Amino acid sequence: MGFFSFLGRVLFASLFILSAWQMFNDFGTDGGPAAKELAPKLDLAKAHLSSRLGVTLPSIEVRQVVVTILALKGVGGLLFVIGNIVGAYLLAFYLVVVSPILYDFYNYGPEERHFSPLLTEFLQSVALFGALLFFIGMKNSTPSKRSLKKRTPKPKAA
Repeated sequence: MGFFSFLGRVLFASLFILSAWQMFNDFGTDGGPAAKELAPKLDLAKAHLSSRLGVTLPSIEVRQVVVTILALKGVGGLLFVIGNIVGAYLLAFYLVVVSPILYDFYNYGPEERHFSPLLTEFLQSVALFGALLFFIGMKNSTPSKRSLKKRTPKPKAA
């Protein structure tokens, strides 16, 4: 049972770790292709939030966002492989924050060519988030080895 649990975590986390590795290799001085793809979507999300909140949001450097994404995916994936719940929380945070910005299907109509691939990618992120929630729930529901140890009762004072 333990081996299959570990194998499942490795396969699941490999999605995040390998994409973080590719982002790291392509980073360069300008943030690489990830920064070029993320910049217009980040500007659009920032403009939308500014108009809804009625305040001007500060300027965000896209390279810093890419580094943050890289760190969340890399560190979260590695911690998830060893069964640490913090890794699951980091990956879940990444999916909740980045997926709506990166896969902005809601900016297109259903007849436009960008809509379907973006919706598919977004739904895959939702499925990954669901798997992480399942892992977190299972981790929180299983008793730890410390709590399973029998405690010797203290003698009652007379």
